[in-house]
Amino acid sequence: MLDATIGEIVAENFRTASVFSKFGIDFCCKGDRTIQQACEKKSVDMQELITKLTEAIAEKDENIDFKSWPLDLLADYIEKVYHRYIREKSPSLLKFLDKVQKVHGDRHPELIEVYSLFSESVIELEAHLQKEEKILFPFIRIMNEAKINNLPYETPHFGTVENPITMMKHEHDVEGERFHKIAELTQNYTPPAEACNTYRVSFAMLDEFEQNLHKHIHLENNILFPQAIVMESTMK
Repeated sequence: MLDATIGEIVAENFRTASVFSKFGIDFCCKGDRTIQQACEKKSVDMQELITKLTEAIAEKDENIDFKSWPLDLLADYIEKVYHRYIREKSPSLLKFLDKVQKVHGDRHPELIEVYSLFSESVIELEAHLQKEEKILFPFIRIMNEAKINNLPYETPHFGTVENPITMMKHEHDVEGERFHKIAELTQNYTPPAEACNTYRVSFAMLDEFEQNLHKHIHLENNILFPQAIVMESTMK
């Protein structure tokens, strides 16, 4: 476990994701660090973290082994589950956050910044999803089909799959930092004692949105993207 990166650990057993999250360790955008590096950065007791990870791994459940999935199936799953989630949840969450910042912004000016940050995220994420759906994922499907049937395929206009992947990972980092800022502003999505129901629901939805985004980025950064790079290298 100590030699593996955080991303690799979560890829092996997704139950470990909640453990890393509880310790404030980013397993998606910064999944290329080792446990020791992450613990030093966050001033976390490494032995305590390892104990919790070991307990999570030992739990019996119906974990989905995404690493064993064909790449076209994984790309389809990400689109149908995570891309759809973003598009379905964003409008109502934007509406709630707008209402909350208008009503409570005077006493809680951080709400104005939270609304602004999330608004930016919605716009940037939609552009990001479009790039994946129209450029990267179609090529991964073509490459996967060629691999299965031992067929040639044309070199894409972007040269190699690593080029769009590098761009997607950079955009993941941007979103990770944006939501880190939102979490700080909201004290990890903790509404004040006097918060109304809309205020509380907005924070709960934001928290869920970030957790969903972490899982989404994890599947891409730590499983889909590395396997696509390996597949391309075996076909040249």
